[in-house]
Amino acid sequence: MMPRPNWKGFLKLSLVSVPVTSYSAVSSTEGEIHFHQLHASCRSRIKYVKTCPIHGAVPADEIVSGYEFAKGEYVVIQKEELTEQFLKEEKSIDIQSIIATSALDPIYLTEQSAYLLPEGGIARKPYAVIEQCLREQNRIALGKRIVNGRDSLVAVRPVGKLLVMTTLSNAVQVKASDEYEAQLTDVEVTPSELKLTRTLFEAFYSNTVDLAEFKDEYNNRMSELIEDKLKGHKRTSTRKLDQPDVINLMDALKKSLAAAKPQSTARSRNAKSAKSEPSMAQLKRSAIAAKRKSAKRA
Repeated sequence: MMPRPNWKGFLKLSLVSVPVTSYSAVSSTEGEIHFHQLHASCRSRIKYVKTCPIHGAVPADEIVSGYEFAKGEYVVIQKEELTEQFLKEEKSIDIQSIIATSALDPIYLTEQSAYLLPEGGIARKPYAVIEQCLREQNRIALGKRIVNGRDSLVAVRPVGKLLVMTTLSNAVQVKASDEYEAQLTDVEVTPSELKLTRTLFEAFYSNTVDLAEFKDEYNNRMSELIEDKLKGHKRTSTRKLDQPDVINLMDALKKSLAAAKPQSTARSRNAKSAKSEPSMAQLKRSAIAAKRKSAKRA
């Protein structure tokens, strides 16, 4: 079943307007384990209350937005005023330039990505034309989108037959690298060191990547801990922080190269045989079973 779109509007290229719907491409909570803050003595969940220094707790419908133009003095901006200002602009993604894929530094990409789908039969042809041209020419469209009154720079790129929109960081949000690069000093690198490193790169190189092979070890460890706690098991920490040995570069490269192939094979084998992580539903069922078991004992 298709999820609900989180936005509807138009993808605009000059005078061409394509009706599109947007669906989040990244789930920020799927598969993640979250903890709540509790009062240690009674295990009650901690609540956060918005308060005013004069009147105490304030309900949400009595809270407004304000800009502090002087110390302790504010100009209030009503929600309706923001809506009136940006209602039309928030309904479109305006493509402003087309660039080569290699021209966009990945440092500007954020975690906010969405799949764009054509809305209605009339949108399918222009959508397909834009997607195919970007794919054939290996290019990305840069555009402007307004969300909640704020300008957002977005990149629209082809993925398969889809168009994917990714929000970009603004130039002022990304720190310049000059200050950090200045901390580096020139070093002499020998041809043999370069040769061994290139060979090591080749041992790790793959034409394709399956990110599903990279497991979230934090979630795995937390799931095991929760399962043990629900079963009443006590755990003692046996994990130690391993400090890597600092050895001669050439020796390290040679040893790494010798170990690269068997490690690669082991990773592939482990990925195929790895057990699936317990889901939140499984953990909840375990919690219910543990409670019932405890109740029977009582």
